[in-house]
Amino acid sequence: MLGTYFTFPELLLWIPLIAGIVAFFIKNEKAVKAWSLIASLIILAVSVVGLCYSDSSKYLSYNQVSYYWLKYLGNSFHLGLDGTGHLLSFLTALAYPLIFLYSYNRKWQNANNYFGLMLLTQAGIMGVFSAMDALLFYFFWELALIPAYFLCSIWGGKQKIATTFKFFVYTFTGSLLMLTGIIYIYLHTGPRIFEDTTQAAHNFGMLAFQHANLSGAEQGWLFWLFFAAFAVKIPVWPLHTWQPDTYDQTETSVVMVLSGLMVKMGLFGVMRWMLPVVPEGVSQYGNVAIILAVIGIIYASCVAMVQDNLKKLVAYSSIAHLGLMTAALFSQTELGVQGVIVQMFNHGVNVIGFWIVVDILIKKSGVKYISELGGVAIKAPALTIMMIIIGLANIGLPLTNGFVGEFLMYGGLFQYNYVFAAISILAIILSAVYVLGMIRKVFYGNVSEAASKMTDLTTYEKIALGVVVIIIFITGVYPQPIIELTKNATALLVK
Repeated sequence: MLGTYFTFPELLLWIPLIAGIVAFFIKNEKAVKAWSLIASLIILAVSVVGLCYSDSSKYLSYNQVSYYWLKYLGNSFHLGLDGTGHLLSFLTALAYPLIFLYSYNRKWQNANNYFGLMLLTQAGIMGVFSAMDALLFYFFWELALIPAYFLCSIWGGKQKIATTFKFFVYTFTGSLLMLTGIIYIYLHTGPRIFEDTTQAAHNFGMLAFQHANLSGAEQGWLFWLFFAAFAVKIPVWPLHTWQPDTYDQTETSVVMVLSGLMVKMGLFGVMRWMLPVVPEGVSQYGNVAIILAVIGIIYASCVAMVQDNLKKLVAYSSIAHLGLMTAALFSQTELGVQGVIVQMFNHGVNVIGFWIVVDILIKKSGVKYISELGGVAIKAPALTIMMIIIGLANIGLPLTNGFVGEFLMYGGLFQYNYVFAAISILAIILSAVYVLGMIRKVFYGNVSEAASKMTDLTTYEKIALGVVVIIIFITGVYPQPIIELTKNATALLVK
């Protein structure tokens, strides 16, 4: 009985959590790989079914659940999925089978720990996208961070400990600032009456936070507490410095989770806990946030143009794209916000595909520098075709998914401010320069010594990249289902 015995937010949270805990006890590598892949496919199936029941006006009991937790503090275990939550949960559910399938034949040191931590991270991310209580949101925010820290510090390059420490310091400091803001707003909320008439003095609920008794000045400094936490996670210039080194030194399959999914937690946090909760603070300082985002777009694009390291090129490219999403989000126009939601999904798909290609190049050639590669198209034609399609989506070519979101975001920015839009639109030109330049140097020309070792795609690699390419074209040609799914959430947020 759907909605009577379980809800979609519960299933999307508990399945990866339980599967992750079980994975720690499966010592056989093949068995834990199969277990994790099957669990991720079940999660994906639940998310797909959830999309069919996403209309809260008809299926509210399927998409919301609330339990007593710390009721004397005015806190409940309240989960819920709106259109945006469903979309981002689906992205999270889709990403994990792609990652597990792509790396299925790879040998892992302590495979049970790796897959257990990966699934726990998925549970944390799902919790962030469904939390309707501020303290619960913070709980899942940290739950996603802790296993990600161990994934980055155990599997990776020679400098992984130093870069992971920097990543942890940045993100944990931002988390403490957010917690400070949550506690302050909580102390300015009204009471919540529970079913047994026990009355808490204050309330962590989302609606209570949106109606907290805060002055304009209070909202102004609260804006910066929350923005610092979310800007680190996105990341927004100048709080981005942890990202390139972390992406370079961390195992690429973990980076896919960081760049494809966890960065969306920051954007989602702005939508869920900043724009509606501190609107006067956003009105005062939103332009500053947009300026920082636009600076980040141009800066990251220029750095990407001169990168020789493949992993850092993708890292800086991601910073530029996320900067555009941040700017469009703070424009607070319906067109811009809708574009951000669409692009969060599309960017997640595209960047995971990009990382798969980069990881294949590094693993099969033994090098990660563009200058040491060349002529890969001769040795791996299927990989080349996949990379070209993903690259064209990355620069927003029409008929690819990258075009739809960018068109909407630039439309919203032009509605808001012509100067910001005109400067940020340079990112399209710059992204074409560094993406097409990388493709030319790596895949064409004479076959380098490193590229001579290359082989073409395996079956699992073809399936993973094939799914990415299919989604690029489907959502590029017909994005209407995504827009229909999220339009009510977008209109409500802007209103």
